[in-house]
Amino acid sequence: MNADCKPNGAFLWIDRAWDESARLRAKEQLRNGQVLAQCVAGCDSSGVPIPGGLIHDWVGVVFVPGVSLPQTLSLLQDYGHAQDYYRPDVTRSKLLSRSGNSFQVFLQLKQTDVLTVVFNTENRILYIPLSASRGCSTSHSVRIAEVANAGSPQEHEKPADSDSGFLWRLDSYWRLEEANGGVYIQCRAISLTRDIPPGLTWVVAPFIKDIPGKSLRFTLGATRAALLRKFPAAR
Repeated sequence: MNADCKPNGAFLWIDRAWDESARLRAKEQLRNGQVLAQCVAGCDSSGVPIPGGLIHDWVGVVFVPGVSLPQTLSLLQDYGHAQDYYRPDVTRSKLLSRSGNSFQVFLQLKQTDVLTVVFNTENRILYIPLSASRGCSTSHSVRIAEVANAGSPQEHEKPADSDSGFLWRLDSYWRLEEANGGVYIQCRAISLTRDIPPGLTWVVAPFIKDIPGKSLRFTLGATRAALLRKFPAAR
């Protein structure tokens, strides 16, 4: 993925994966406000199996008309207000530290699909400027803890050896390109969860299988909506 961050050449997933007619259709859909997303690996099952776990690999893209790359970066880096932009999936947010283009961020995440699970996460995020119209960023989780009794006076983190295993790692790789009167925002999200235990398939499988793609689509759609609200004069 580091090779994708080049000043020239195919940059977005839709530019290198599809033929010209498919790219044109995709960009028309994006101009109409759709979020395009697809599974990259493990698509025929609940994820890529590894001993004791599953890897989920998804990529998606959205187009935001009338905004610039600097405006987009200003919103993405506004981590103190991420809970406002991405509610209900983000219930709390805080910038822990910043050094240049490197950020340390706390996010409390809430995921709901049959079950509702809350996580406290700390993430290390690095932005890589490429040109006046292109940029990349990488986000790596450095700590994830499942939260019990979220939102109550009894809220606390579960010990690592007694959590449900619904989210152990989460890395995301962003591509930003200003073009065609707006900004294309692409995110590839790779996560690690527990495997599906025998006897609990009916409860666990829908959550583990559906959340990665659902969460990615929500994040991209919420980013688009937040940018259009924050910069209405640009439309």
